Amino acid sequence: MSKFKAVVFDWAGTMIDFGSFAPMGVFVKAFEEFGISASIEQARGPMGKPKWDHIRDMMDDPDIAAQWTEKYGAAPTDADVDKVYDIFVPMNEKVVADFADLVPGAAKMVRTLRARGLKIGSTTGYTRSIMANVLPRAAEQGYAPDNLVCSDDLPEGRPGPLGMYKCFIDLVAYPPAAVIKVDDTEPGIAEGVAAGCVTVGLALSGNYAGKTPEELALLSDAEVDLLRQRATAKLKAAGADHVIDTVADLVTLIDRLDAA
Repeated sequence: MSKFKAVVFDWAGTMIDFGSFAPMGVFVKAFEEFGISASIEQARGPMGKPKWDHIRDMMDDPDIAAQWTEKYGAAPTDADVDKVYDIFVPMNEKVVADFADLVPGAAKMVRTLRARGLKIGSTTGYTRSIMANVLPRAAEQGYAPDNLVCSDDLPEGRPGPLGMYKCFIDLVAYPPAAVIKVDDTEPGIAEGVAAGCVTVGLALSGNYAGKTPEELALLSDAEVDLLRQRATAKLKAAGADHVIDTVADLVTLIDRLDAA
C-alpha cells in the first residue's frame, strides 16, 4: 500500500504538450491584435497562472507597458487586460487540441498508479472552455483524470490553494500530505505548497526547458543538463520537494518515497 492517496497533475507541459507550446504563439498574436509586440520569452514568463493573471503580468512587463502607453496614451488597466483576454481565449480554444499529445510514458504511468489504488486529479491554468477541446483528445490517448479544476472554476486560482482544496473534496483524498501535486511551473508548484501537498516539479517536459522531445534529442548531454539545472532551480525556489525530468519518472520516485 502506498502512503499516498492521490496525485494531482497539471496539464500543458506536464501531461500533454511537451515543451508547453500551445499558449505561446496565441499570447503573441493576441497582443499583436492591439499593435503590441510581445516575445515568446515574455509570454513564457508567467506560465502556470490563470490566463487573465498571465496577461496582467505581461502587461506589467516594462517593455509591453511602455508600448501600450505610447500607443494608447495611458498605462494598461485591468479593463485593457479584459480586452486582450477576450481575444486570447477564443484563439487558444482553436489551437489547443493541436498541442494535446500526451507526454511519452504518461498513460502508462497513470495506469500503474490507478492499479495501486491512487486517485488521479488535475488542475490547470486553462479555462474550462479551452479544456473542452483538450479532454476528448486526452481520452482518445488513454488519459481521463478523476476530476478537473480550471482557472475560471473558483474565485481565485494559482498560486493559491483553492484548486487543490477542490481536488481534496472531489477525490475524497486527505490529509494534504497524502496528495502529490505534479507541475512544470512555479505557480503550479506554489499551488501545491500552499495546500500542504508533496510537490514534484518537472524539469524537461515543461515551460522552462521549452523544447520538444525531438529538439531535446538533438542536444548534447551537457546541454540537456544545463536546461535541467535551470528548470530545477526555478522549481525548487517555488518550493518543489522533488524534481524529475518528466511524468514518466514519477512511479520510480513514488516507489522511493514509499520505501523511505
